[in-house]
Formats: sequence, C-alpha cells, structure tokens
Amino acid sequence: MLTRPEARGADALLAAAGFVVTAVAATVAWELSGRAVTDLPLYRTYGERIADGLVPYRDFPFEYPPGALPAIALPALVTGSEAAYRFAFGAEMALAGALGVLLLALGLGRPGVGGAGRRLTLVVVALVPLLLGGVVLTRFDLLPAALVAGATVLLAAGRLRAAAVVVGIGIGVKLYPAVLVPLLGIAAWRRAGRRELLTVLALAAAPVALLYLPFLLLAPDGVLDSLGRQLGRPLQIESLGAGLLLASHHAFGTALGWASGSGSQNLTGTPADTLAVAQGVAQVAVAVLVWRSFWRGPAGTERLVRHAAAAVVAFVALSKVLSPQFLVWLVLLVPLVGGARSRAALWLTVLACAVTALWFPARYWELVKEFDPLASWLVLARGVTLLALLAVLMWPATEPAPARSRSPAPSPGRT
Repeated sequence: MLTRPEARGADALLAAAGFVVTAVAATVAWELSGRAVTDLPLYRTYGERIADGLVPYRDFPFEYPPGALPAIALPALVTGSEAAYRFAFGAEMALAGALGVLLLALGLGRPGVGGAGRRLTLVVVALVPLLLGGVVLTRFDLLPAALVAGATVLLAAGRLRAAAVVVGIGIGVKLYPAVLVPLLGIAAWRRAGRRELLTVLALAAAPVALLYLPFLLLAPDGVLDSLGRQLGRPLQIESLGAGLLLASHHAFGTALGWASGSGSQNLTGTPADTLAVAQGVAQVAVAVLVWRSFWRGPAGTERLVRHAAAAVVAFVALSKVLSPQFLVWLVLLVPLVGGARSRAALWLTVLACAVTALWFPARYWELVKEFDPLASWLVLARGVTLLALLAVLMWPATEPAPARSRSPAPSPGRT
C-alpha cells in the first residue's frame, strides 16, 4: 500500500501524464478537423531563418523576447519538414506541460492543502487541455507558465532568491512574469530589509540582462522595435474591451470594423483605439493596486501566492490582447492559491477556459469576419469571468496586521 508521500508522487505523475495525453488528443483532433488556428508556420519560419544563419532582431523582425528562441528554433534545427517540426515542437511543449503539472503538484503538497482538494485540482488541470487543446501544444506559452509555476512553488517555500532567478528567466521568455517582481521586492524588504530587496531585484534582472544584452549590442533598434510592437498593439478582437464593443454592436447597432496586424486580428476605429489606451492604463493601475494590497498586509506565504496569481490574472484580464493561450498561464498558477477561496478561483479559471472553447478555434473566423453574435457575447462573458476571478483573489480577508519587532533586526516595512 502506498504511503502518503508515495501516493502524492503517483498522483502527480498521473496528472502530468493525463495532461500530456489530453493535450495531444485535443491537438490532433483539431488538426484533423482542419479548423485549427496555429502559430506553428510562423515559428518554423523563424526557426529556418535562424538555421540559415540569420540573426533575430537584426536580420529579420522577431516579436518575442530572446528567451523564446530555443523553443522556437531548436525544432527547425533538427527537422526537415513541416510535419516533423510540428511533432518536435509539440514534444517540447508536452515536456514543459508535464514539468509544469509536476511543479503544481509539488506546490499543492505544502501544509494546509487537503488531500481530496489536491487530487481534484490535479484531475481538473489534467483535463483542461480538452478545453484549450487547440493552443496548448501549438504555442510556446507552456514554457513561461511552467517557469512561473516553479517560481511560485519557490515563493511558497520561502526561497525568494531562487524564485527571483526563475522569474527573471520567465521574463526573458515572455514578458508577463514581470508583474511578479514588485511582489518579490516587497516580500524581500519585509523579511530582511533593503539589502535583501536589492539582492532579489538584481537576481530577477540578471537573466533578463543576459538574454537581451547580446541582441541589444547587435541590433538595438530591432530589440526596441520588438518591445514597442508589444506595448503598442491595438485592441485584439478577443479582449475585454473588444467584448464591450462587440456587445454594443449587436445590442445597439454601433459601427465596427476589423483588420489584421501586429500578429492578431483587431478591432479598428476611434472607439477601439480609445479602449485600447484605457485598457492599457487600467492594466497598470490594477497591477499597482494588487502590489499595494500586498504591501499593506503581512508578507506571509499564502498572501504572496494569492497576490502573485492576482497580478497575473489582472494582466491577462485587462490586456489589449487576450489570446486563448494566455489562459494556459492561469491554469498552472491559480490552482496554487490556498485557503477558502481556492475552490472558487479554480472553477472560475475552468469556466474561463470553457467559455473560450465555445468559440475558439471552431468559430474564431466567424467572430473575426462576421462578428458572429454568439461568439461576440462569449468574448464578453469570458472577460467578465476573468474579472470575477480577479475579484475572488483580491476580496479582502481578515488578516493580522504585520508584526513589528522591538529587536535590532529589521521590522516589517523598515530597513
């Protein structure tokens, strides 16, 4: 009979295997249907250019951070056909997904997380690719999601410095883990003062600098253009703001247009441009509110994990671009939230994935080209669901005030 640690290990391995199996099955099903929407041809083009000796940012535009290059380029270096590239890239992402689930299981094994709740969470996560199978293995988002899951597990273990390094690597792969850096800094300041704060920030910045520096030296304009393209993207058709405009279009007959650009399909016109700016401001403002909320309370482990999840949810929910693969970031992070609100957060995450699955990829082009009414309302419903998830994570809880020490050691909030 398995002991408790052995049972937990078996549960984790089964969940990781289940995640891979369901992801592969869903990916193959959508490919065979002929309705898959994938970035793999673009990735392969990038990889072939690198294989031919061209330098990203200098010799061709590259829209992603440099940490994404190994995942994108390696399959092109070892394969010679489109089918082989798809297989190799999918294998990479399957490995990243399995690792992410194992890290999630490790985080769920910390004290205070019940066995039944842990098993249910792992089963749910293992089945989520059935809802997002069209993107799970055809985008590289599982890689930063696994890194953030690992960083969060390290945070839960109190290993701030190691977590900072992993967050820095994640930023170099996909920029969104940057929203965790202020939380790391606050926790470091609270726990050990100014020197620890500076150490943690330096450890988070070091991987980013190491990844970007060679390309900044070779092609500074190309790197800045890549960053500018990400920051200046228009209102993508699946974002919360787009959902509001689509709803207005169907409810009140307001005019609406669309165009492809910046790697996505976007709404056009003055209202869309205005909402894009408004969402950008709101995204920053809400992130600051999340950081401020953490600053104003104790820097305990559970609060840190919850605010880390809230920061990423805020980034996703209020982003001008809300592609389905962004939900992969939440699937490996939100379940790590403990406490009474954990179950509600988990099911809201699943609901957001399920609502997305109702239009993507099957009705995606109907949404884009015809503003399909059902898909349009679903876009808004998904955005509202993510806002509800953010509210659950940030709902005030009764928590003790930060302790103040009378010893010579730094007390919370002081050096």
